[in-house]
Amino acid sequence: QVQLGESGGGLVQAGGSLRLSCVASGRTAGTYAMGWFRQAPGKEREFVAAINWSATRSDFADSVKGRFTISRDNGKNKVYLEMNSLKPEDTAVYYCAASSIYDTVVAGKSNYWGQGTQVTVSS
Repeated sequence: QVQLGESGGGLVQAGGSLRLSCVASGRTAGTYAMGWFRQAPGKEREFVAAINWSATRSDFADSVKGRFTISRDNGKNKVYLEMNSLKPEDTAVYYCAASSIYDTVVAGKSNYWGQGTQVTVSS
């Protein structure tokens, strides 16, 4: 079993920046892709970004392209989401996800999910 724990959420003004972190613990042997999803109250969970093990592939939702950056540190079993130029519509609970198959992460079918961290962007 792999546990994912997100941190770094908080309240930020529109135009500001925030960096989310996710650490994987437990049985983390092997390679795995990681990603981020978000969900606003009453709305469907949506894909934000994903990155493969070697950091040679990544994808971003159209709504965050050019503003968000995903990176990872495999030695620390961590993935990061750098969020810049934040907008009120970015307000959501952000979830970390992981899977051995990259496309599974992108599709929202990861085997492992974190508990989420709240990001609130004020206008």
